[in-house]
This record gives sequence, C-alpha cells and structure tokens, in this order.
Amino acid sequence: MQKRTIFAWLLAGVATATLMPADAQAATDKENQLEARIEALERAFGSLQGELSSTKAENAELRLAVAKADTKATEAASMAQANKPAPAPIVDGFTVGNGGTRIKLGGFLKTVASFSRWSDGDVAANTLGRDFYLPQSIPVGGVRESTDNDFSAKQTRLWMNLETQVAGHTLKGYIETDFQTAAGTQGTERTTNGYDLALRRVFVQYDKLTIGQDWSTFQFVGALPESTDFVGPTEGTVFVRQPLVRYSMPIGKGLVIHASVENPETAMANQGAPALIENDDDSLPDFAARLNYNASFGELSLAGLLRQLSFDNGGIHDEVTGYGASVAGKIFLDSAKRYDLRFMATYGQGIGRYVGINFAPDAVLATGTNQLRNVETIAGLAALRLGWTPKLRSTLMASYQEADYASGLSAASTAAFNKSAWSVAGNLFWSPAAGFDLGVEYRHGVRRLVSGVDGKLDRVEFAAKYSF
Repeated sequence: MQKRTIFAWLLAGVATATLMPADAQAATDKENQLEARIEALERAFGSLQGELSSTKAENAELRLAVAKADTKATEAASMAQANKPAPAPIVDGFTVGNGGTRIKLGGFLKTVASFSRWSDGDVAANTLGRDFYLPQSIPVGGVRESTDNDFSAKQTRLWMNLETQVAGHTLKGYIETDFQTAAGTQGTERTTNGYDLALRRVFVQYDKLTIGQDWSTFQFVGALPESTDFVGPTEGTVFVRQPLVRYSMPIGKGLVIHASVENPETAMANQGAPALIENDDDSLPDFAARLNYNASFGELSLAGLLRQLSFDNGGIHDEVTGYGASVAGKIFLDSAKRYDLRFMATYGQGIGRYVGINFAPDAVLATGTNQLRNVETIAGLAALRLGWTPKLRSTLMASYQEADYASGLSAASTAAFNKSAWSVAGNLFWSPAAGFDLGVEYRHGVRRLVSGVDGKLDRVEFAAKYSF
C-alpha cells in the first residue's frame, strides 16, 4: 500500500507540473481511475498468488502420498519374496524303510550295429567275438569271407545304488547287471533275440570296507577310453570283475591306498593244447593293492598283484608264484577337461587272466615234468580324447599285448598259443541331447600265434546310447 501511495503521489506531481490549471480536475479524475485499476490488478495478482500457493501445497501432498504408496508397495513385495517358499530340491532317488535307505536307479540303454570282416575265416554267430572286440577270437590260417553284419542290444546295463546312515557310519550297497556277459547263447537271432540278465557287480560298503564282487583292485577303470565297443582296447587293458574283500584308506591329500584279497582262479593250459582250463585248485586268494592319486591335472594309479598258481589232479600237484605291476592314468590337457590322455602299462608273470580278458594263459603245464611254467605278459594302451565341441568328441586309441612262454617249453609245443595282439581305433561321438549319445567307430586288430601265423579284423561299428 505504501508503494501504491508513493506511486500515486508521483503521478499527481507529474500531472500538476505538466497540466494547465484548467485541466486540474481532469487530471484528478485520471488519477482516481488509474488508482482504481492498480487496485484491481493488485487484487487479481493476490488471487493468483493464493491459487499458486494452494497448488504447490496440493502438489507437495500428492508427491508425499505417491512416495508413501511406493514405499508400501516395495515393503509388500519384499515381504512376499521373503515369505515365498523355496523351490523344491531335485530329488535323486527315493527313500524306503524305517532306516531311511536311499535307493537310486540308473544305467543305460545301448544298441550296437557292427560290420566285421576277418582276413582268415569267420567267427561263429552268437559268440562274444561277434558282439565286441575279442582279439583271441580272430581266426588265423583260414580263408577270407564276406563282411558280417550284427545288431545287438546286449550291452544295455542297469544298476541300483543303496545308502543308509547307521549310527554315524555309511552303509552302501550296489548291484549292476547287463545282458552281454551271461554264459551261453541264451537267445536266437532268428526269432526273439532274448538274452539272460547277467551279474556284473554286487557289493556292500561299510565306511572304508568293501565286500562283494567288483572290479579287481589291480585294475584302474579310469584309463578305459570311450568306445562304441564293450571294452575297446581289449588286449592292452587289465580287465577283471570278481569277488573280493577290499579296504580303502586315504593317506594324504589326493592319495588313497586300496588293498584287497580276491577270488583266485588259475587259468592254465596243457603243453601242446592252447585251450584254457579252470582247474579251481587254488588254496590261497590273490592279493592286490593300488595307490591312487587325484589332482587337478588328472588321476594316476600304481597297482601290484601277487598270487599263487596251483594245479592238483590225479596225484600231480604243483604251485608257482605269479606277480604283476600296472601303472595307469588320465591326464587332462585343457582346463575344461574336454581333452585328455589315458594310458596303461602292465607287466607280470602268471597274470594272463587279468589282462586282455585272458588272451594268454597264466601258466602252462609241462607234460614231461608235470610242472607249471609261468607265462610272461606285457601289455599297454594309450588313448587321446579330443573334445571338438561340448557335443562333439573323438577318441584315438591303440593297444598291444605280447606273451612269452618259458624257455623249457619247445616252440613246437606252443606253436598254436597266442603270441601277440594289437589294435588301433578311432571314433566320433555326438550328443544331441543330455544323456543321449550317437557314435561311429573304426577298428583294425591283428592276432599272431607263436608260429607266426596271424589274422586280421576290420570293423565299423555304430552305437546309440541313452544314459539315465
């Protein structure tokens, strides 16, 4: 109001100084009109200021309400997430009984189609040599025949694993079967192709003690390469499953020692007759031990075997000591573990049935002296795994075995015995889905007798496998 009065007096002064006295009344009227208009403008301006202040207050209240709503929504979402039940864990197996025994089932379904051609004859239908690579079954000294085609699902495998916690101890059981190793033909390819279920492994583990049938402690299973075949580099590998009692004890970081007593069985042959004989005259178990070392670069194994070979028949009795050593391993060649090198080297006397599925006998009974003569065996394998992509991989493998017969046995009397075998193979596997493998493999194998006569096998094999 003070500013308005001053403004009015200034206008009046200006008007008085510039207008003639005759115009004084008119100037006064103009002043009054101007003052009235100023008052009207001031009232309008004040009204606008009030509305603006009201709007600002309303906006502040609105923003506060929105902020409170956001806070409540965030708190509600957090509470809902906190109260949301955790996803159910993936259940592996099922529990039975009051003791809470956990049972897991697994295995694989496998079908193989092979095309085989032998250089010196043929192998009888429905025999092991037709189902998988068995070097001792390669014909020698015969006539080449046409290629043989075989389909088989016998390698299909089923297993069941059991585990129970008992007073702070772990009690485990395991049983594994397939249709490949049952004795005899069982089925016929002409009609049903039905084959018997065969026991592979069955054992009980109580903490560090294992009792039952399992892979021999003398064998390192980790060295076996991936193959469409049932074994793969057969002649070069230790390969035995049998009843045993084994104790396993960790002795350092990554170091475990296994010691076992295992089922004895002397696989001998008579001089002049290469057929293997299970005489079942053994009085002591076989003793085996293996030292395993696991590290980031892979696994290493050193194994030893000590056994007594026995023969007792018709008043003729003899015993001889057998022994062997085997070093094996799997070395990773990259950080992703898609590339690795696997190997095994074995030497011994009287260990024929442990190597190459009994390619050579443990011992030969000399007819002149009725004494058992040890057979010396040396064998080895190497396999390179190449992981081209996460779903595509290959393995290149080679293996060898040679048997030497005691100098007291004449060459003529052992001429028909197996002397050596070797093979090379390469494959390609593709896994279009987890647990589903498709593979193709080529193998060339050679068997040679002491006489120098040999025979060859060339085989192309296809396999489809679903593991579960």
